[in-house]
Amino acid sequence: MTTDMVDPRSERLEMVERQIVARGIRDPLVLSAMRTVPRHEFVPEDLRDLAHDDRPLPIGHGQTISQPYIVALMTELAELRGEESVLEVGTGSGYQAAVLAEIAARVYTIEFVEPLLRAAAATLARLHYRNVVPRLGDGRLGWKEMAPFDAILVTAAPAYRIPQDLLDQLADGGRLVAPVGGEVQMLSLVRRRGRTFERRDITAVRFVPLLGAAE
Repeated sequence: MTTDMVDPRSERLEMVERQIVARGIRDPLVLSAMRTVPRHEFVPEDLRDLAHDDRPLPIGHGQTISQPYIVALMTELAELRGEESVLEVGTGSGYQAAVLAEIAARVYTIEFVEPLLRAAAATLARLHYRNVVPRLGDGRLGWKEMAPFDAILVTAAPAYRIPQDLLDQLADGGRLVAPVGGEVQMLSLVRRRGRTFERRDITAVRFVPLLGAAE
């Protein structure tokens, strides 16, 4: 089936009901964002008929666009309400950044792979996401000039630990959501309380490794 034979919006709405609402995502801002962002625009053209499937898809350079449910789950865990400054580590296709931008005031996103950053930036600009600021760089180091962040989402997995630079750039009360691990990964939520970081493991996941400087 090709994309000109289906209505992407109807597929997107069905995706949200069957894959996201049915799995317990309840935040109305997250559900609205997932219903709004045209996921098919962030998928390679030859895979657009699979854009709303319940799985990650390759986007080139060994990277993927996460499955819709995981995007929604990570966004819900960030607890956004509309005025936040958010850092995303791992721009990838730009899809997660667009979902965040539907809710947060500002989204800063860092990508290590230059061709992916260029493509994502072009897609985000074409879709008029003016509150997203993309940057080429090592996401492990964060974005000190724009810190502190109310929320940080890491969309690739550090093998052993969340980089300290990212924790240091989290605002007091802020939330960091990241997969951690090598063969076995756990999606974790970290909340900063002053100098204390409270970590809660959420669910087992599988992400591509976080690229950049050695841990």
